[in-house]
Amino acid sequence: MILQTILLLFGGALGGILGAVLGIGGGIILTPFLTLVIGLDIKYAIAASIISVIATSSGATIAYLKDDMLNLRIAMFLEIATTIGAIVGAILASIVAPQFLFVLFGGFLLFSAVNMIQKLVNKKTEKIAVTSDPLAEKLKLNGSYFEKTTQQKVDYQVEKVPAGFAMMLAAGLASGLLGIGSGVFKVTAMDTIMKMPLKPSSATSNLMMGVTAAASAMVYFFNGTIIPEVAAPLSLGVLAGALLGSRIMQHLQPKWIRFIFIPVLVLMGLQMVLRGFGVNIG
Repeated sequence: MILQTILLLFGGALGGILGAVLGIGGGIILTPFLTLVIGLDIKYAIAASIISVIATSSGATIAYLKDDMLNLRIAMFLEIATTIGAIVGAILASIVAPQFLFVLFGGFLLFSAVNMIQKLVNKKTEKIAVTSDPLAEKLKLNGSYFEKTTQQKVDYQVEKVPAGFAMMLAAGLASGLLGIGSGVFKVTAMDTIMKMPLKPSSATSNLMMGVTAAASAMVYFFNGTIIPEVAAPLSLGVLAGALLGSRIMQHLQPKWIRFIFIPVLVLMGLQMVLRGFGVNIG
């Protein structure tokens, strides 16, 4: 029992660090960890991961709000789309065959990985001027943040707000219909579609995932799949890791975040495509 608690704290801390840095919640890391290392049944592992996402969001968001890294207006605006999508997805879960959606969303993640690789190869893409969307100006979605690696304030504008909103609908739909975390979709939608800088995208995604996970956690709580002796130490580790990860992220250059994020995109994209074709790799 003591060894399991130590493993949960350590695994949670690792998931919290990566979740805070990449804005993905850490579920993609913690669910395999709980099933393969701890030996937990998948349904209990998913429930514990959902609780840990709330911990990741809470720890990281506190730091990002304090340092004015996340864009609160974008988070609240896009969360409308993900919530609607999640509700629709949950309703359609027993009606629609999810195979083609796995392939579709997996293909989008692989496309996003290619897009990020292009940004790494062509460094100028990080500095391309973005034409602000009139809707972004009307809703005051443009923002700024302090880049600690260069010690400069960075003002940014977002574009293609309707397309970003539509992608968030799809992200929520994927979450509700397929039972997967949508943090990867949220970051890529803001970074790839709306041309928001990667750091504010990651920080904003952390806040949004906490809202989505809190709603999902209620379902898992009432159906009895949350195991307190697993979720509690895991969440403590995640909280500590998220606080540390939020500090690490602000001192990383965007290209290094992309170096970490691209393998996650490729891994999750391939896994989803394979599941769409009936191959479950865990």
